[in-house]
Amino acid sequence: ACEASMNGSSGTIKHVATDCFSLLHRGCTDIVCCIFFIVAIVGYVAVGILAWTHGDPRKVIYPTDSMGQYCGQGKLEKKPLLFYFNMMKCASPMVLLEFQCPTPQVCVEKCPDRTMTLVTAVGKIESQDWGYYKSYCRADPGMKSVPQILQEKLCPAYLISSKPCKAFRCFPSLGKKGEVITVGDQETFNDGDKIRDAKDLVAGMKNATIVMEGRQVAMKIFEDYTKSWYWILICLLIAVVVSLIFIVLLRYLAGIMVWVMIVMVIAVFAYGIVHCSIKYVNLKDTPGANITLQQLGFQPDFSVYLHIRQTWLAFIIILAILEVIIIIVLIFLRNRIRIAVELMKEASRAVGYVMSSLFYPIFTFFLLTIVIAYWGVTAVFLSTSSEPVYKVFNETVCPHARETCIPENFTLSNMKRDCPRSECLFAFYGGETPYHKYLIFLQFYNVFLFFWCANFVTALGQMTLAGAFASYYWAPNKPNDMPAFPLCASLGRSLRYHTGSLAFGSLILAIIQIIRVLLEYIDHKLKGAENKFAKFLLCCLKCCFWCLEKFIKFMNRNAYIMVAIYGKNFCRSARDAFFLLMRNVIRVVVLDKVTDFILFLGKLLIVGLVAVCLKNLFAFFFLQTVLVGSYLIAHGFFSVYAMCVDTLFLCFCEDLERNDGSATRPYYMTAELLSNAESEQNTTCVIRRNSFRV
Repeated sequence: ACEASMNGSSGTIKHVATDCFSLLHRGCTDIVCCIFFIVAIVGYVAVGILAWTHGDPRKVIYPTDSMGQYCGQGKLEKKPLLFYFNMMKCASPMVLLEFQCPTPQVCVEKCPDRTMTLVTAVGKIESQDWGYYKSYCRADPGMKSVPQILQEKLCPAYLISSKPCKAFRCFPSLGKKGEVITVGDQETFNDGDKIRDAKDLVAGMKNATIVMEGRQVAMKIFEDYTKSWYWILICLLIAVVVSLIFIVLLRYLAGIMVWVMIVMVIAVFAYGIVHCSIKYVNLKDTPGANITLQQLGFQPDFSVYLHIRQTWLAFIIILAILEVIIIIVLIFLRNRIRIAVELMKEASRAVGYVMSSLFYPIFTFFLLTIVIAYWGVTAVFLSTSSEPVYKVFNETVCPHARETCIPENFTLSNMKRDCPRSECLFAFYGGETPYHKYLIFLQFYNVFLFFWCANFVTALGQMTLAGAFASYYWAPNKPNDMPAFPLCASLGRSLRYHTGSLAFGSLILAIIQIIRVLLEYIDHKLKGAENKFAKFLLCCLKCCFWCLEKFIKFMNRNAYIMVAIYGKNFCRSARDAFFLLMRNVIRVVVLDKVTDFILFLGKLLIVGLVAVCLKNLFAFFFLQTVLVGSYLIAHGFFSVYAMCVDTLFLCFCEDLERNDGSATRPYYMTAELLSNAESEQNTTCVIRRNSFRV
């Protein structure tokens, strides 16, 4: 655009000099923030390496026996299942606090398929029952007596017919006979001490499964997706095609869609007035309907107010006022609405000339996938980089209960001497080293860098698209004067010159988001609190920071557009964008609401079309997945369109303020857009002149 303009008259050269040199002589912006961002990324990589060095995801994937060994791994490769000596011990409330049953656990090859006691098996020591029973012992008991075996907890006191669950645990095979719970088709079982009811196992099984439910759900979803991934892919491709068709049609139907939408809004309010009027008339002779709202007073059941005529009269007045306001606003803003429609058409033309922009969200999605995957993997490795902690578990009162112990020398320790029946069992993963003490800070750093990097990737996409569409607007002869590869050129400029500005804007947003996360955490902790003032204050803070995040996202978006156009630093671009928008605040409101509503209708239309096509073909869960994916695809395509509209709008406002349409300062907008702009300016001048005369 600059080269083409410079080949023109001297006046044109003077006019475009600012724009040209902002493109041809760009410098690096916000260098300090760029350096800070690079250092933060290097630190993030260091945290990842540290986590990957110390972490072990097997701690959350595979079950762990009482000695901290992984079932199905290493020397226990052929023993993938975890067996509990006494499932009823899992009914203890301590299980919910420590996520560990206070009973020995061993890795086994398969779950027991028969019910018997240790006494019965030892009585048949020459038979196969004893050999079968010993496979569920922690160690070979040899020729020790039953009391000695139980005291040393070498073998379980009983075996119950069990079956493996998807979490690789052996759980009793519970069933039902009428309303009675059974285990192995029996209503009772022998625990080696006395006869118990099968229902006694239920509480233990519930506590033992609390930490596995999420994993089972995830595995079920994964299995469903592996069986139907190709159908999901086909349906999502259909959503892509429909989205592309909608964007193409928007170029020709934008005006019709906007005015139809406006007429529908007016019709809805008119219908509301008619409906309320009918209700008001029908209640004329109803007993008790003519009392006033003041006489009725406050009623906890709001449906009572619907039986009062004055309520419907209030509705009629409110709807009529809103209807009149809407009509008056439409009369005075009709030219601005026309500009909004023309900008949407212009955006369709710009997207048509930069078709590669429609597929840029795929690149953004790819980068976001890397950021999310790195954060998730690092978080898992950090959470599993602790060491196994063993604690004293005892069935009776013990002064050393829940104290940390060392299993290798526990039998010779004072703890064992003071509590002969105690056990040193694996409890959880933790540690006392400096690294383990600062794990919480490393996790916080991981979350904060995740927000920063994710916002940076989003900002890079916004600036890249803004630069590509701005090159379309400022081209004197569209599309001949556009760069050969506008999207690639814009991406290169953004990374080469404006990484610091992108990092600056995304850092501000990341700080606000991390504060919101902390507020949500505090709110979660205060759910059981009775302090009403604290809850109210926290609710206000959450609301304020939510609004602040929305405002910062809006300002960042427009600041990136100004950076892409002029190459200034982030703060100056944000200031220029803010004042430019404030000088055109009515246009901003009209364009923003019209565009948002049209694109929202487009998303619903695409999702609805996919739903109608597939509603009789697939199950609800599968259909729900496809619909969510279709909405995300439509959102990805329309986000490009929305970015194009915002960029062209800022360029349009700049064009009107910098130029006057003369030979020396010509407008860069298209003839259609210029016609609507002149009509708007003429209307504004007439209104101002009449106001001055009054």
